Order: sequence, then C-alpha cells, then structure tokens
Amino acid sequence: MTQTAKPVEDLTLSEAAEELAALAAEIAGHDRRYYAEDAPSVSDADYDALRLRNAALEAAFPELVRADSPSQSVGTAPSGAFAQVRHARPMLSLDNVFSDGDVRDFVASVRRFLNLSADDPLVFTAEPKIDGLSMSLRYERGALVTAATRGDGETGENVTANIRTIGEIPQRLPADAPEVVEVRGEVYMRRDDFLALNARMTEETGRTFANPRNFAAGSLRQKDPEVTRSRPLKFFAYAWGEASAPLAATQFDAVRRLGDWGFPVNPHMARCAGIEDMLERYRAIEAERASLPYDIDGVVYKVDRLDLQDRLGFRSRSPRWATAHKFPAEKATTILRAIEIQVGRTGALTPVARLEPVTVGGVVVTNATLHNEDYIRGIGNDGQPIREGRDIRVGDTVTVQRAGDVIPQVLDVVLDQRPAGSVPYVFPDTCPACGSHAVREEGEAVRRCTGGLICPAQAVERIRHFVSRNAFDIEGLGEKQIEFFFSNEKASQRIASPADIFTLKKRQEALPQTLDGSLERLEKVDGFGETSVRKLYAAIEERRRVPLHRFLFALGIRHIGETTAKRFARHYLSLAALRAGAGTAVPPQGKGDPGNAQWQELVAINGIGAVVARALVDFLAEAHNIEALDRLLEEVTPLDEEPVGEVSSPVVGKTVVFTGALERMSRDEAKAMAERLGAKVSGSVSKKTDLVVAGPGAGSKLKQAGELGIEVIDEDGWFVLVGQG
Repeated sequence: MTQTAKPVEDLTLSEAAEELAALAAEIAGHDRRYYAEDAPSVSDADYDALRLRNAALEAAFPELVRADSPSQSVGTAPSGAFAQVRHARPMLSLDNVFSDGDVRDFVASVRRFLNLSADDPLVFTAEPKIDGLSMSLRYERGALVTAATRGDGETGENVTANIRTIGEIPQRLPADAPEVVEVRGEVYMRRDDFLALNARMTEETGRTFANPRNFAAGSLRQKDPEVTRSRPLKFFAYAWGEASAPLAATQFDAVRRLGDWGFPVNPHMARCAGIEDMLERYRAIEAERASLPYDIDGVVYKVDRLDLQDRLGFRSRSPRWATAHKFPAEKATTILRAIEIQVGRTGALTPVARLEPVTVGGVVVTNATLHNEDYIRGIGNDGQPIREGRDIRVGDTVTVQRAGDVIPQVLDVVLDQRPAGSVPYVFPDTCPACGSHAVREEGEAVRRCTGGLICPAQAVERIRHFVSRNAFDIEGLGEKQIEFFFSNEKASQRIASPADIFTLKKRQEALPQTLDGSLERLEKVDGFGETSVRKLYAAIEERRRVPLHRFLFALGIRHIGETTAKRFARHYLSLAALRAGAGTAVPPQGKGDPGNAQWQELVAINGIGAVVARALVDFLAEAHNIEALDRLLEEVTPLDEEPVGEVSSPVVGKTVVFTGALERMSRDEAKAMAERLGAKVSGSVSKKTDLVVAGPGAGSKLKQAGELGIEVIDEDGWFVLVGQG
C-alpha cells in the first residue's frame, strides 16, 4: 500500500499530487485483478485503506482530484473473452464506511445535500452486502434478452447463455412488469457448495479457488454453458437499471416487487428510521454473519425514497444515496520467511512479505505487501512510532489480517517469539533490477530507482501497460512473452519499445533463408510454434487502429489514467487536435500569469486540473517523447473520437459556472444536475464559459462575466431554461 511519512495536512501540493498519482495506478491494478481476472492480490482491508488514503488526500487537496482517480471510476474493462454489452444506465460501485462515526457522516452528507434539517424524516434500507459478482439482467416485453457483468461500469461482458443455466433467475417476468427493465443483483455461491466443489477440483485438476466469490466469477465466465450449469450458482436481486415504468415509490417496495416477480431477494433487508436503527441493524447482521450460508462483507444502506435518490444522483463512481458499512477484518499469525523487493513501472521499490502459508477465514494466504521502508521500521503516516516502534524482521512471527481476499496485511510482530540473532531489515538503496541508485526524496515514503529508461523492470512494465486490456489489448503478449522479447539480444526478436511490437513481423520476414536465419524465426523458439506465432501476428495487426482514448492511456503518461484519457479524447476528438492544442499550451510562468489560450482551454476541460494538464504538456514538450510518438504513429492509427451527443437539453456541451448563494438546491445538487444534462461545470469564468448562474452574493465571477459579455441568469432562470421551472 502506498503510504507517506507525513500526515495529509503536512503534505505540499506536489507531494500530494505524486501520491495521488501512485494511488490511482495501484488501485487501478487491484481493480483489474479483482473484477476482470477474478484473482485479487490484496485483502479488502488493504484495498479499503488505499481508497481511504486517496479520499483523505482529495478532501484536503480538492484541486488535485485526478480524472483517473479511484473516486472517478468503477471496476475495470471487460476481459474480451465475451462479447461486450453497453449498460443503458451505468453500474456503479459503492463508497465504503468503517465506523459508527462514518455512518453518521454519511447520513449528515445526505441531509446536507437535500437541505434537510435534523428533524426532517429520512428513512434508509439496510441489507447484507453479498460477496459475489454484480450482474445486470435485461428483460424486454417480459423476456430475458441479455445478461451482463458490471465490467468497467459502462460496458460489461455478455454472459446471457450462462445466466440462463441458473434456475433461480426467471426466464420470463409476469404481465405487470415494465416493457423494459434491467434487474440487477449479485451472483454468488453458497459456502458449503464452494468447499465441496473446491475439494473436487483440487482432486481432479489441482486448481483451487481462494473463496466462493472467485469460484462464482470463474464459473460464470465459462465458454461452455454446460460447465456453468454444473456449478450451483445462486442469485440475489436488489436493484435495477433502466426501467420503462417506475417499479415503486421506495427502495424497499421496489425490491419487494422484484421478489413478487420470482427473483430471490435477501430476507434480512429492513427499513431503518434513523442512524441508531441503521447501526442496530448492522450489529444484528454482523452477529448472524457466521451462520449465514453465503459470504457477506458488510451492510449496505440506501435512502428509501426513490424521488430523493433521483435528487441525490451520482458521483463519478458511486451513488450519493447509498454506502457500504464494511465488517472488521479477520486475523491470524504466521512466520515471515523473506522480504522481496519489487520494482514498478514508475520505479517505486515495494517490499513484499513472503509468509509461511496460513489459513485465515478459510483462505490460504502466502504473501503480503509491506507498504514501504518506514512501515517495516515501525514508523507510521505521521512519522510517529506504530506497533509501539516494533520493526518487522525476517523470521518474525507476525499477526496478519484479511477481509475476504488472498493477500493479508501485516499488522504486528509477536516480539516474544522473535528468533535469537535476528537483525533489522536493511532496505536497499540500489535497484534490484538494474543496480541504479534508488533515492527517496524528502517527504516521500517511496524509494525510487533512478535508472529510468535503462531499468529493465520499468521498461518491461511500460510495455506491459501498453498492451494491457484497457490500452492496446494485444492478446498473446503476456508477462512471459514480454520478458522474452525485451531480454532478447537478437534484433529480429527484440521488443524494447511499443513501436517494436508492430515491426516484429516485418523483421522476422526479412530474415535470410539460411540456417542461421531460420533458427531466429519465432516458430523455432520453444513455447511459440507456428499456430501461436500466427495468432500473435494477427492480434498485433488487429490493433493497428485503436480508439484515441486507448491510445492516450497506453502511452503511460504520468497522472493520465483511463478516465483522464477519455476526457482528453472527448474534448479534442483527434490526436492532431490534441497535439495542436495541448502541444502548444504554455502553463503559467509566475504569479498572476494565467498561461496562454491553449493552456486555459486545457484546464477548462471538466475534471482536468493543473497537475494533469501539466503532465500532458510536459510529455509533449520532451523531444525524445515526440520522437517515440512519431515512430509509433508510423505503425498505428489512433481513431478520432465520436462526439458525445446522447443527452438532449438546452445546455448540452455548454460550459456553466454557478456563483453566489443558491436557494432552491445545494451547490453539489446544481453541479450534478448540470452534468446530468450534458453541460460542463467549471469553477472559474473564462472566454470558454457559455453561461453563468448567479445567486445572491455573487462577486468577482459575476463581474468577470459582465466584462466578457457572457450570459448571466439567476437560479429561477436556470430551472426555466432546463425545463424544470
């Protein structure tokens, strides 16, 4: 887990920006392994801690919120093994809370958004959070037509044939169902079924799954539906997506209606009149957790009235009207056998604990992240001792913690069991991959390799990122193949940069028809063969034309993740326009300097801040980056982005600024409404601004709008404009 030696309030702007970038990359990797690969690599507790740190940084530095932030995205891209289905309404995930105080804060935030007083009634539902695979079932005229996984929230995998094998899921709905309705819920496997099937698979194939959730996900992603049919999968319905007619007026009654249609719904769902009822229900469900036949990892609270849910709306990755109250993690003790150092794409040296295998909550765990060198030494976020200053050493008996996944968190050391003669762990100051000096800048918790382009660990990671699912998605270039091509000294086989991928076939075909030349052909190399080489070439050829946002993400530009890349692509629409705009942008050179017009356009893009904008500008200003980019463009073509035109409203595509006091809605609600209607909301007035909505007390922004001749309306005028007056 990425940590810092400083508390959030002591971080500088640049330190916070760098840590947010590292967190975005780390969490995205964990999301990919959990959602797309069914192979989580950290515990729920570790994952939640990463998201909590990210949220704390964003709260303290709102101007640094990244477009590729975990708070702006959900899940990961569909795997490609199945056809893709675009969700009519996004499938979002939930924010998590961990304490009674967090629940109180959640309820207070809902009241604040809705402008409700403490005395106004506000009812919630509470239900167990099932640890399974999210699923959306689309029915048209009563018939099940498609079933899709959540995927990245926008697009999922089509698993309709496999879903039809689950007997609990109705193939048809009764006559009173809407003409179109998407029923959403969780596919899961009972714990006893999981243990029996896992034992059988161990005996027959030697393969095991870590937990019922992974087994259920793997069963649902079988190419042969008959394999899925042989697995005892279950389903709970708890929500809906698109619906051509309302299901009910409240969450509770809508779920009860799903039950009337024949869907299994959780019997532990209940209405709660307030915070104390919610916490009481949480404790009751937690007390029953061990006796339930399926895995749960918390309790989900939702605002009961659906009209209030509509007003609250959504953030980028989660609804404002719901949250998940997670259960505490499970613990065990084991022996730390070794500490290994891994080098990431950005050069970060991350210590990994290799553990004596131990079963925690029914799952065998063997390794864990040790976060950073300070954590090993017994130093916490604030620079003060943790674990009463106890360091972690090889050979120690350690307490580990997990909450449903494979890799635990090392919590503490059992000091009275420390072996005689043990010595403190010395964190390396050289990179284990290339031998370059590894430095730790002042205020940083992470030590980084200075090898840059010469470091094989970083270069391999860059190529791996380039071919990953959400980037160029080149099948057949996995970790082992990339290692082979990168370390290869033969010019006809070496891949040292992304452009080399697309010249591989040409270099192979240019080999002389001699014995030496023949031996260099990939078909002659162990592990390849004619069929696999033919498939690899075909996969590479298929990716010579890719969407612009994938191309931008694949470049691995610091701070630019999937969501950020999509925002740049949707704004500029073509790579030529992006290079002409961002490539000529000049950031502010000092106090009072706003930068040139291209820079102002760049930072006016919704969700793009100065840190992200500067990262793109800096990338395009480096001669060696342009050289590599031009070389890549000789081989591939990024496709122009299609303009977004799905929303129809008077403000679609316009940049709107809200200023002054708003009386009919909160500022957050106003922003959410404008974005829902297709507008871009900006925090500052510029020549790019189309409309200013000014309430009482509007000051400098209103004055600036007048000077620039920008249209200004009041709050009532806004509601009339958007057809809600």
